[in-house]
Amino acid sequence: MSFALNEVIEIYGEGNVLAIGGAVIGVLFGFFAQRSKFCLRAAVIDFWHGHFKDKLSIWLLAFSAAVIATQALVLWAGLDSSGARQIAARGSLSGAIVGGLLFGIGMILTRGCASRLLILSANGNLRALLSGLIFAVVAQSSLSGALMPARLYISEWSTLDGGSGRDLLAMAGVGHATGLAIGVVCFVMAIYFVSRSTSKPVMLWVGGIGTGLSVAAAWGFTQWVAKNSFEPIQIQGLTFSGPSAEWLMRVLQSPAPKIGFEFGLLPGVFLGSFLGAMAGSEFKLEGFKDGYSMRRYIAGAVLMGFGSMLAGGCAIGAGVTGGAIFALTAWVTLVGMWLGAGITDRWLDSPANHRHP
Repeated sequence: MSFALNEVIEIYGEGNVLAIGGAVIGVLFGFFAQRSKFCLRAAVIDFWHGHFKDKLSIWLLAFSAAVIATQALVLWAGLDSSGARQIAARGSLSGAIVGGLLFGIGMILTRGCASRLLILSANGNLRALLSGLIFAVVAQSSLSGALMPARLYISEWSTLDGGSGRDLLAMAGVGHATGLAIGVVCFVMAIYFVSRSTSKPVMLWVGGIGTGLSVAAAWGFTQWVAKNSFEPIQIQGLTFSGPSAEWLMRVLQSPAPKIGFEFGLLPGVFLGSFLGAMAGSEFKLEGFKDGYSMRRYIAGAVLMGFGSMLAGGCAIGAGVTGGAIFALTAWVTLVGMWLGAGITDRWLDSPANHRHP
């Protein structure tokens, strides 16, 4: 199998092979996430309101499946998670905290995280489409534009060297078998919540688990290509902040960024979500209801774009992808997202703020 991949890489190049894999995995992620209504924002709201059923179940199924499959790849398939950017590169603890909080706030304002905006855009939601475009612009500005100085300033408050200092399992002195066990515990919790769900169990199981396995598949596929590549390639997982900024620059500048895994990911997710919407007869054009809604979505997209680049990832990139390899900053970011989203939802739901829909 490795010999065949070597030939394919030699003929088509690493970039094209990675792009095709990104597209295929993106289609699977988009389809499963759309059919299951996977959404961190919805899970956070259910959690803070004490509704431990449908939406929280879906997120837990996806997260636990991603952790279990990723840790299994490390243990038995040769995945070297220590080479991932979330662990190997220098990180920022302050960026993870502040970025996670800002992303969580923005996620409530836009009624969806970065991946959810892309999925809803493919379903005909024009609010999500506009928010996604603003998210990409702000993410790129935070990466190398006008907002970069602010991002670097906050990031330097508290930094971490790459290596074991960013690996939660290494810091705790435990191995990947423990990581696998943690994933199993989360899966058991998900099973309990699924048993209390009022939705169709099959859709919860298939959609939630499929979404999580797509995250692990990205790690496994890029590791597979890296092992058989003629040039050094860093393994990577699913994320939507970096690819969104990359696609923006691909449209605006020439020469365009080098083709790789991210090149195929976003179109793949869009196509997968579109197919899911058509399969469920859920495609419907939707726009803004009033000026307040538009201001809310724009503000949320700005906060998410800056927060994701500050934290080093979005709800998928940091929260699930980074969480599955137990990167310290990813877990800190995830906690920040839950807190920021929970506080914002409570504030917006208070009686004094019910003047607007």
